[in-house]
Amino acid sequence: MFIEMLMLMVVGHFIADYPLQGDFLSKAKNHKQPIPGVPWYQALTAHSAIHAGFVGVITGSIMIGLFEFVIHWVIDFAKCDGRLSFNQDQVLHILCKCLWVIIYPALLLW
Repeated sequence: MFIEMLMLMVVGHFIADYPLQGDFLSKAKNHKQPIPGVPWYQALTAHSAIHAGFVGVITGSIMIGLFEFVIHWVIDFAKCDGRLSFNQDQVLHILCKCLWVIIYPALLLW
């Protein structure tokens, strides 16, 4: 069950980070080079919410979805800030999916 959950989250990540993000969100979420007239924080929040939605639906946990939202926002902000490379960004996102699978059983006990 946990391997299946991890695989679904990884696939969800790639769907949310590539076709669902698209060129617009990819550029609009960057606070260093924002699109004029588009608040970067709205774009970054929308992108992070898409990821959180995938994780929340796959795990059935609003709490894990919220964790994903916050950490995805922070990681992507750091990438746009130049503190992370594209590859570091992607590795951190996948490691978060591994963490969600690890903490999932503990959240079931709440």
